[in-house]
Amino acid sequence: MLKGRIAAALLLACALPTGTAAFVPSASSASAFGKAARVSATSLSATELPSSTSTTLALSASGGDSSDAVSVQGGASETLQVGSYFALWYLFNIGYNIYNKKALNAVAYPWSVATIQMIAGCFYFIPLWLTGARKAPKLSGGDLKTLFPIALCHTGVHVGAVVALGAGAVSFAHIVKASEPVVTCVLNGLILKEVLPLKVYLTLLPIIGGVAIASMKELSFTFLALGAAMLSNLSSSARGVLSKKTMSGKQIGENMDAQNLYAVLTAMSAVILVPLCLAVEGTGFLTGFADAVATGDFTKKSLSVLLALSGFTYYAYNEVAFLALGKVNPVTHAVGNTIKRVVIIVASVIAFKTPMSTGSIIGSSIAIFGTLLYSLAMNSIKK
Repeated sequence: MLKGRIAAALLLACALPTGTAAFVPSASSASAFGKAARVSATSLSATELPSSTSTTLALSASGGDSSDAVSVQGGASETLQVGSYFALWYLFNIGYNIYNKKALNAVAYPWSVATIQMIAGCFYFIPLWLTGARKAPKLSGGDLKTLFPIALCHTGVHVGAVVALGAGAVSFAHIVKASEPVVTCVLNGLILKEVLPLKVYLTLLPIIGGVAIASMKELSFTFLALGAAMLSNLSSSARGVLSKKTMSGKQIGENMDAQNLYAVLTAMSAVILVPLCLAVEGTGFLTGFADAVATGDFTKKSLSVLLALSGFTYYAYNEVAFLALGKVNPVTHAVGNTIKRVVIIVASVIAFKTPMSTGSIIGSSIAIFGTLLYSLAMNSIKK
């Protein structure tokens, strides 16, 4: 059994395309966009941006290049604004992981829960469009066709994450998620024929080794959690690579700033998920919902509120992430993203009293440190 875990961990950590592979836009996704332009989130609501710029910001979370990032010269108010964005990003992210796990513990139908969360996001941005608080995007059939494969990947990112979070501990899912840079490098090489400097590839070694160690020693290990988390990684990396391949320098619709691009992908993913959810789980969610209420742990209202909160916090942390990451340079983002992952792991361990072995702690620390080194190495070659 132990040998099986080691083999599976190494195989999936390497994330070969033949394997089974918000959470959030991550630094590893940023490598798929190369040196594409980045724009401060503060300008997004004031001007219409080229689609490629919006895509870079919305689908990578790399933040601005140091030369393009908003200069923090506004004194205390600017610092407070950036700090508030990061605080909300962390808060909503922690909230999502806790609400999501509680919802999955109550109703073990991850595809249905993922679908509800995607649909919940629509109740945030559609009213903004209808009231004129945010300019509604204008897309042609050709634009939607271009975005469709990216939306498919976006769907895979979320479904894989939800399945992983339901099948195992929240902490373990985030440990595996740290191996996303490995997948990104593989897909960049296979699809874009991009060869990176040796120092970037060397940073992948602690990531692979750390995830393998954590998987071997994880007390709540399941192959489903490992495979689903890697599916999320593969989908996230593919989303970035496809965006660069199909949208670089291409104008997509009107009013497609970073937030609207993410909103459109959310709406398309919701449409994609409904039939997939029914095909995989049928109407079993309704039975599961009734059973959860029958246990007395929830009322219909409290369980519905829990599901709604998981959907709201999922959309909210991604929305705030775009604002936060557009305000800082890549190094600040890399450090912030690393700290965020540690905070989520610690918060989930405390909230759910999840036991972690010494080996799991060591492995996760090595893997997370490796992702920081990867982010710094990638940022250094872009300068």
